[in-house]
Amino acid sequence: MSARVVAVCISRNKGERKTPVAGVELRENHGIVGDAHAGDWHRQVSLLNQEKIDAFRARGAEVTDGAFGENLVVAGIDFSGLPVGTRYRSGDVLLEMTQIGKECHHGCAIFQAMGD
Repeated sequence: MSARVVAVCISRNKGERKTPVAGVELRENHGIVGDAHAGDWHRQVSLLNQEKIDAFRARGAEVTDGAFGENLVVAGIDFSGLPVGTRYRSGDVLLEMTQIGKECHHGCAIFQAMGD
């Protein structure tokens, strides 16, 4: 399976849109250093495939990388079709999928704009 990371995004506080950055430090059993969602729990790093973002853009959404709260935007992998427990390697980083999807918090901007 050929895939590539096209954007890396972080936010300092929960509930904020994530912002693209040039690079990050990933810490084992923690996630992305400096990101609000890092820590000792099951969703340390959030991944979203580029094709899902492109589909929202095609429907008229003006979304940028990080708008869905994702840390890594990845082209070439449809995460929704893979089972929990799937492992991904990029360089010396190994990630394991612990959850597929998440609920939009009540009244999130994407849901208000797109109804989805």
